[in-house]
Amino acid sequence: MKVFIETTDTENYRWIDARYDLGNPKVGRELYETEHVKGAVFWDLGQDLSDMSSAEGRHPMPSKEQLTELFRQSGLDRDDSIVVYDQGGSAYAARAWWLLKYAGFENVYIDRNGFEQLKNQGIDTDNEIPKYPRSEITPEFNEAIYATQEDVKSVINGKDLGVLLDARSAERYAGKNEPIDPVAGRIPGAKNYDWAQLVENGKVQPDSDLSSVVQPNEPAIVYCGSGVSAAGLFAVLTETGHDQIRLYTGSFSDWISNKDNVVEIDREEHPEAADDETKAVLARLIEEGYSGEMLMKKFEYEKSLLDENK
Repeated sequence: MKVFIETTDTENYRWIDARYDLGNPKVGRELYETEHVKGAVFWDLGQDLSDMSSAEGRHPMPSKEQLTELFRQSGLDRDDSIVVYDQGGSAYAARAWWLLKYAGFENVYIDRNGFEQLKNQGIDTDNEIPKYPRSEITPEFNEAIYATQEDVKSVINGKDLGVLLDARSAERYAGKNEPIDPVAGRIPGAKNYDWAQLVENGKVQPDSDLSSVVQPNEPAIVYCGSGVSAAGLFAVLTETGHDQIRLYTGSFSDWISNKDNVVEIDREEHPEAADDETKAVLARLIEEGYSGEMLMKKFEYEKSLLDENK
C-alpha cells in the first residue's frame, strides 16, 4: 500500500501540518502560524492527536468522538485525498496518518519531505489560517489495525499469533537507559527495530528491509514509548507490504502503568544458583527460552517452591 509520496500539489490534496517538538510543545503551532503549506490545517500532537486527560500512556489515543469532531472541524470528507507533513524525518505526520487510516480514510499519505524541503521544491505557502466548511463525516473505524493492552497480553500468553515489535532505541529496549518513563525495559518477548534507523538526511526511507524482525505475512503489534514513533514504523511496514500490523497506541508507557505487568531487561549475567537442585531449575528455564527479567522472576518463583518443599 502506498503511504509515502513527494508532491507540491496544493490543488488536488488537502494538507495537514503535524509539526511538533516534544521538548517545546508550542513550537509546532508557532511555526504553523508563521508559515505553512497553503491551505493546510494544523493538528497538534498533544491537543488534537492525543487525549491527555486519559491515563492510557503518555500520548493516549483520542476517543472516537474526539476524532470525529477533529475531522468535522477540519472540513474533511472520506473521499478527500490528504497529505500530512511534519518537519521531516519525524513520526508526527505518521501519527496523524495512522489516526486517519484508523478512521477509514483511504486516500491519505505522508510526504517524505519536511516543511523546509517542501518550500525548497517550490510548494505554495502562506500564513493564512484556512476556514473550511464544517463536514458531517461519520468515520468507519478499522479495529483491525488497533491493539489494546489485552491484545498484547494475548500474544505474550500464546493465545494469539504475532510478533511484538519495539520501535525504541536499543538502549531503551534493553533497559540500560530510560530517559522518559519511570520503569526501564521492554514488553516480554518483544523484538527491537529502532525507528531512527529508517531516517536518513531528514527523510524516512520507506523501502527499508525489515524482514530480519518480521515477515510480510506475519501478524505483528508495534509499540514504542508512547505510540508516536511506533506509528512511523507502522507506516513503513505498511508501505513495504505488511498487512497484518496493529499499533499499540498506549505502548510501553501504558504497559508499565499496570503494576501487575512484567517487563524484561537485558542482564549481563544469569541469576545465581546455589546448589545442584536450583542449578537444574535454572538450566531448565534457560532451555525453555526464558531470558532477562522473565528468567529472573520465573527462577525466583521456582526457587521459592523448592524452598517450601524442603
